[in-house]
Amino acid sequence: MVQAPRRIDWFLIGMFAAVALAWLAPELGARGGPLHPELTSKLGVAVIFLLHGLTLSLASLRDGMLLVRLHLVVQLTTFLAFPLLGLLLHATLESSIGEHLAAGVFYLCALPSTVSSSVALTAAARGNVAAALFNATLSSLLGVVLTPLWVGWVLGSSGHTLPLAGVVLDLLYWLILPLCLGQLLRLVAGASASATRHKGQLRHVDRVVILLLVYTTFCESVKSGVWRESGAWVVVVTLGLSALLLSFGLALTTAACRWLGFSLSDRIAASFCGSKKSLASGVPMAGLLFSHHPALSMLLLPILVYHSLQLFVVGLLATRLRQAGEHAQAPGAAQAPGG
Repeated sequence: MVQAPRRIDWFLIGMFAAVALAWLAPELGARGGPLHPELTSKLGVAVIFLLHGLTLSLASLRDGMLLVRLHLVVQLTTFLAFPLLGLLLHATLESSIGEHLAAGVFYLCALPSTVSSSVALTAAARGNVAAALFNATLSSLLGVVLTPLWVGWVLGSSGHTLPLAGVVLDLLYWLILPLCLGQLLRLVAGASASATRHKGQLRHVDRVVILLLVYTTFCESVKSGVWRESGAWVVVVTLGLSALLLSFGLALTTAACRWLGFSLSDRIAASFCGSKKSLASGVPMAGLLFSHHPALSMLLLPILVYHSLQLFVVGLLATRLRQAGEHAQAPGAAQAPGG
């Protein structure tokens, strides 16, 4: 049968528009600007987790916690495979790209996964949100300990204490409490059924928050002069290395999940969580670990570039996966072999 042409997805257009707008008006979305991203981003994350708590059943959350093999894939990729690759790149490229940039690349590899964008993008791609939530939260907690250990061993920057209490409180205030509130709202008569009925509309909230994250991230990097002051050669090299690392993370997690026979929704959660690196954790940690470093901005350049790239690329992947799922479920769509 003849299929109607697909409409261009508004989220895809929004990704390009967010980047373009950041270049044209960076002051609007940078820290201290009218949008106050340091607060609005957190509020957006809280709304996402409130809605996830409202739409996720307790059984789904429990099942997400019990996916031990998936958790191992994500955490071993984040805290073992990535740092080992970073160690190799640091040893082989230090003489050609410079000591500070090489140290920044390794620091990027040692960071934990993101929380908000990992879960939001997994939801946008219709992956296993419960598994993504568990893994992203666990990664943030483990990173408070494992990241400084890796950095201290390889770069010799140990000796500082990290604000574990502050990290835990942030996770509690902006993630766990909204999630629990959403679960409590499910007990209200009709709330659960209404959330399920309007799940498609609620999913748009996740995507709007992702666009906000992309915009504010690019605003911050443009306003700080990362793209201008670092020099074209340094930015191009950093962008190339970031693309290599992101491809490595996506390929490794996808291959491991296929080998282990994971479902598509589990593969999405594992790949999106395992390939991400957290700017929210990376910047404050760097301020503590490298507080007296003369080239802190160069150390942070890889995570700024990688964070922007991962949101953009994985956002496009999420759109593609969601569209593929909608096409497969459409009436009259051909069944895949073995389906």
